[in-house]
Formats: sequence, structure tokens, C-alpha cells
Amino acid sequence: MPHQVTIQPSGHQFIVEDDETILEAALRQGFSLPYGCRNGACGSCKGKVLSGELDYGTHSDTALKDEEKAQGRALFCRAKPLTDLTIEAKEIGAAKDIVVKTLPCRVEQLEKRADDVMVMKIKLPANERLQFLAGQYIDFQLKDGKTRSYSLANPPHDDALLELHVRHVPGGLFTDALFSTLKARDILRLKGPLGSFFIREDSDKPMIFIAGGTGFAPIKGMLEHAFAEHTDREMVLYWGVRSLKDLYMAELPRQWQAERPNFSFIPVLSNPHPGDQWQGRTGFVHEAVLADFADLAGYQVYACGAPVMVDGAREAFTRTRSLPEEEFFADSFVYAADAEAAALT
Repeated sequence: MPHQVTIQPSGHQFIVEDDETILEAALRQGFSLPYGCRNGACGSCKGKVLSGELDYGTHSDTALKDEEKAQGRALFCRAKPLTDLTIEAKEIGAAKDIVVKTLPCRVEQLEKRADDVMVMKIKLPANERLQFLAGQYIDFQLKDGKTRSYSLANPPHDDALLELHVRHVPGGLFTDALFSTLKARDILRLKGPLGSFFIREDSDKPMIFIAGGTGFAPIKGMLEHAFAEHTDREMVLYWGVRSLKDLYMAELPRQWQAERPNFSFIPVLSNPHPGDQWQGRTGFVHEAVLADFADLAGYQVYACGAPVMVDGAREAFTRTRSLPEEEFFADSFVYAADAEAAALT
């Protein structure tokens, strides 16, 4: 039977049907709750249950730990109510009026920027535009009914083409085709925009951006949007990759740093090759932040990359550097095979 969910502190209420998760029902009825992967693997939709009972659903153990369940936490992208519920969640006003569309699109440009990274630019029909917030993502809808999610790397003011940075996952249903047979003028179908990863512009706090690999894509869009808005907030980007060749677009943040006094760029290599002759920072990217900041109480952090990086950063920053949990915003790149495995745990 349907159940009513009340969101605190707003007091907003919505109905969850039998076959819906809390997140699905909230989005369907126009209430924008935070979310990322939508399959229980990233933890971005985590909130607190103040009263009522629910089915937690299948999810990754790293995204929702047993001790968090004991504290009343749940992943709203997987949880379904068993009774009427009252939940605590921060609603996202900036996304609520944006319409999610399903549209055809045409491959306009393909540029291989590294052995395993393709910069893909797609064009919508002449009479269509996709309104989105910098940092959001789209889903490609494939012929077999499956979807693949990719972040938008361009800012909203530069939307003649939509830019995506796609890492090749060997055996990947979409990326194998992208790196072999897909070509300019091919037609695809997308749905978007999706996600709640975007700059909270109602704050004046300095911002730390952490990108892992192609997690640079949405952060690129967010930074270019901030630059266009002439924000005077301090911003620093830590971009973590394996070796020098994986910094596939490093000239861009270096240019930003040269041009903008309130922006800094710190690349971090986890496994530089001897031939890289790397003299910069090494190790895990979030550990570079820990080394540079003793106290994050007055900051916002925006992190995008693999779940292990995002989870490690969230836990370390909130536990050891006094970062308020509500000031950590993330988008975990959960690849299809990982997501399917997570759903079985």
C-alpha cells in the first residue's frame, strides 16, 4: 500500500507507491533530494529516518554501514517505506525547476585525449536545449534498455555542444563501441539532466575540488561556471591520476591558475612512471588535501571519482578535519559492472 513520507525540516510531504523507492517518489513529485548513482553504491542520497520503518533494499556495504543503520541512516535511492515515514534530508532548491528530458542527439566530435580517455561532444536537435546545472550528468539510453551515465563537462552557458569525458572500460557495453565503431554523425538517445552534484551558490565558503581520473569532467564544468559568474570564493583543485599521461587535459587548469588569483591547481600522481620525471605531489589525492589542511571546518568540498576515493575523502575530512558532513558534496563514478555487483551485496 502507498505510504506518506514527510521531509524535515521543510515539512514537505509526498506519497510513495508500492513499487517505488523514496528517492523515485520524491523526484516524481517534484522534491529534489540529493542523489548520485541511484543504485546504492555511492552514498550521496544518504539521509536520516526520524520515525517509521523501511526496507533498506540492496546496496553496497561501504555506502551504508551497519553502524549507520543503527544511527537511523538510510540510502533513499534504495529504501522503500513499510510504514509512513518522517525523514531528515536537505532539499535542493536549485534543481527543482529543471525539466528532465529524453532527447535524440548526434555525435559531433570524438577526440582521444589519452589511451583510455575520449572527449566526446554531442549535439542536440536544432530546436532543443538542455537546461542543466554545472556538474550534473546524463544517461545514454542503449538499445537493450540499459543505461550508461556520464557527467557533463561543459558549463551551462557554453551548451552548443554537450561535452563528456569517457574512460574506456574494457568489455564495457558502451565504451567498447565508443573506442572502436562509434563515429561522427551517429545518433544516440539521452536522458537528463540528472544528479545533485553542483556548486551551492548560497554559500561564500572557500571550495576544495577533488577529481579522480575522469572525475575532472563535472568539476571542469563547475569551475568554468564559477569563473563565468565571477565568483570571488577561493577555489583549489586537486586532480589525482596514476601517471603523467593520465592528466589528459592538464593544460586547462594550469591556464586557469595563471589567469585567476583565487584558483590553485595541484595535480597528484599515485604511480608516476620513471620516465615522467615527476617532481610534484604523489600518493592518494585525498591525502594531499589532508597534508595541506589541518582544519576544514570553514570549507566546502566537492569530490568526484571512484567510490573508494570519495568514501575515503568523506570519512577522513569529517572525522579528522572537522568538515561538516553537509558541506561534503560528491558524485561517485560507479561503473556498470561494479554497480551490478554492489546491488547483490
